[in-house]
Amino acid sequence: MSDFKPEIGRYLSVLSEVIRNLDHSQIDSAMNALMEAYENDGRVYVFGNGGSAATASHFVCDFNKGVSVHLKKKFNLICLNDNVPTVMAIANDCGYENIFIMQLEDRLKKDDVILAISGSGNSKNVVKAAEYAKKNGNKIVTLTGYDGGALMKLADHPIHVNISDMQKVEDVHMILDHLMSQIIAEKLGQKMC
Repeated sequence: MSDFKPEIGRYLSVLSEVIRNLDHSQIDSAMNALMEAYENDGRVYVFGNGGSAATASHFVCDFNKGVSVHLKKKFNLICLNDNVPTVMAIANDCGYENIFIMQLEDRLKKDDVILAISGSGNSKNVVKAAEYAKKNGNKIVTLTGYDGGALMKLADHPIHVNISDMQKVEDVHMILDHLMSQIIAEKLGQKMC
């Protein structure tokens, strides 16, 4: 049997340091953008690839059910990677770089917000959709890691996880989902369930 305890300790120590160094102002700004969409009956379109796709789905679950379950007025988050047939059809017929932008074209309304997730900040399909939203005048919240990439430069409300380690970036993005949803629920007088 191996003794993994030293590696476990190192991983958690680095992750704890990354969490301690998060910019609370960035998180606050992003949360206010989500609240503004909620108050103005806007939708929040969430998307990403791989682990970021899983985080995007989790955001939708936590806000549409967890935060909204007892609210008369509900959050309206839509995950662009959850409709697998649509994603595959666009990827097959029009190119993988278009899987998100084609779901946004001619659908974005003025109070809608984009929540774009990319560990590297350089996923072409995520960046392309964010560029479209920017031209359309929509607010863009981003979750990135590494150096933030092209995506962070497009953001109105960036949250940057400053580490070049995809697993730890994705760990923190998931923590941010839970942090944001729980605090917003509490501000609205709700208890997450």
